[in-house]
Amino acid sequence: MTQKIFESSDTNVKKFVFEFEGPKAIAEAVLYRYGSYKERTVICCSVMSGCPVGCTFCGTGKFFIRNLESFEIVNQVKACLDTIDCETKDIKKFQIMFMSMGEPMLNYRNLKLSIIELNSLYPNAQLLVSTSAPSTCYKYMSDFISISKGINKVGLQFSVHETLDENRRKLIPTNTCTLRQIASLGEMWAAFVGRKPFYNYCVHKDNSSEVDAVILTELFKPEIWETTLSVICEKDESVASSIERQLDMIEKFKKYMLERGASIRVFNPAGQDDIGGGCGQLWYFQQWLKENNKV
Repeated sequence: MTQKIFESSDTNVKKFVFEFEGPKAIAEAVLYRYGSYKERTVICCSVMSGCPVGCTFCGTGKFFIRNLESFEIVNQVKACLDTIDCETKDIKKFQIMFMSMGEPMLNYRNLKLSIIELNSLYPNAQLLVSTSAPSTCYKYMSDFISISKGINKVGLQFSVHETLDENRRKLIPTNTCTLRQIASLGEMWAAFVGRKPFYNYCVHKDNSSEVDAVILTELFKPEIWETTLSVICEKDESVASSIERQLDMIEKFKKYMLERGASIRVFNPAGQDDIGGGCGQLWYFQQWLKENNKV
């Protein structure tokens, strides 16, 4: 494995690009510092090189190279942590997220092995799995619940993004669970493990009305779910322009959601723009595809 590091101009975000052999592949991970690494460290790592899901807003597009092996996933985390200025055991809030490149539930075997090893290496790290909910979720949910019960650091997040299935299919054209099925899967996971699942909702002008807030909170009951509101970065748009365009809209929608009892966090990807660290901004991967005649 070889690696390159791209540092954001605000010094709080780094992107790592890894090249793997046998067969040749590339992946990206992002390291975040909040205040200091000791205060809060977050790593978003890849489970695939490319992705077959084809979300329309993501720069990874429909280009799928291969699944990453568990050691390739774990090594991304190790490489990121080699650059921080404190011992991992001293990190107060430590999060490892499987949400950079690739769909975790389409590489479940290696995801599971990675979770087990990372928990052994870093027992104070939260391990968050973010999924678009492909139909394979049903196949693996029982086993994932068992892992989540055995390792209390495991968390689950679904990429929801829309309040209507037909609109969600425009963003995520691959066969996935319906919104109601996602709600059911999350409720089942929560009932067995005793923790709240998350859902991520990318706010834009056509899904941020008070009616949308009503639909969301009826589907994803606030007493069961945590809500993440985030900006959606089109693959040809900068993170900075996306943030400026949407944060006011998010704040207004957040008020609608809070009035209905939702627990909200807002993800602001500020600082990533000059390194292409945001979702949909994986420019190094796109360049690599061209250089290696993959597109």
